Amino acid sequence: MTDGTPATPARMRIDKWLWAARFYRTRSLAAQAIAAGHVKLDGHTVKAGRDLHMGACLEIAIGDLVWTVVVRGFNVQRRPASEAQLLYQETPESSARRAANQEARRLAPVPGSELRGRPTKRDRRQIRGFNENC
Repeated sequence: MTDGTPATPARMRIDKWLWAARFYRTRSLAAQAIAAGHVKLDGHTVKAGRDLHMGACLEIAIGDLVWTVVVRGFNVQRRPASEAQLLYQETPESSARRAANQEARRLAPVPGSELRGRPTKRDRRQIRGFNENC
């Protein structure tokens, strides 16, 4: 007899694993990232249907961040983030690289990154005054 819990598979499609491990919101976004070459399995680009096995090393580029993780488990369903973090282990080099990247972004933010939405009335007056004085 079974207790109703799904059995943990020995292999899983790479796009489904990325979705279950919460690197991407949907499987289609994961498949698009794989097709674009943002995900590498053991240093090689792969297709979304490729089977993933335990101990495989994945390199995942999301924006400016690059994760290097080792697959530790599989989940058939998408579970909470605390459980999803148990599916992989990030390498120490990867976590140090990401921390250095985040610190560099904090110390030297991209110009204009603090601007949000349309200019206010005050901002428009300053822009107009700057343009008229030139």
